Amino acid sequence: MTWSKDQCHNFYLSSEWRHFREQILERDHYECQWCKDEGRVTRLGGVDAQGNAVVLEVDHIKTLEQHPELRLDPDNLRTLCKDCHNKRHGRMRWRSNGNGKPRNKWAQDERWD
Repeated sequence: MTWSKDQCHNFYLSSEWRHFREQILERDHYECQWCKDEGRVTRLGGVDAQGNAVVLEVDHIKTLEQHPELRLDPDNLRTLCKDCHNKRHGRMRWRSNGNGKPRNKWAQDERWD
């Protein structure tokens, strides 16, 4: 069984999710778990590499749309910072150079001008 975008949206607006989300943030000590695995500390109330306030999100490891039965399974949830969450979902601009523009990954390549 899969859920539509409307069903997911309604779930994320529910008080049940908001309460459970807070429990997951607390369980993970308000720290990004991916950053922590890489030896970086990214906590709520801190600032990221660009000097922006850290935003934490609770991520469904197996997506809500594909696995709604796991929506409140603590083993399927983890805390990620906004950058890691965007990276995890392949969203644009997860690698910012601080001015809102993506990094030029070819900047160090040999040029033939």
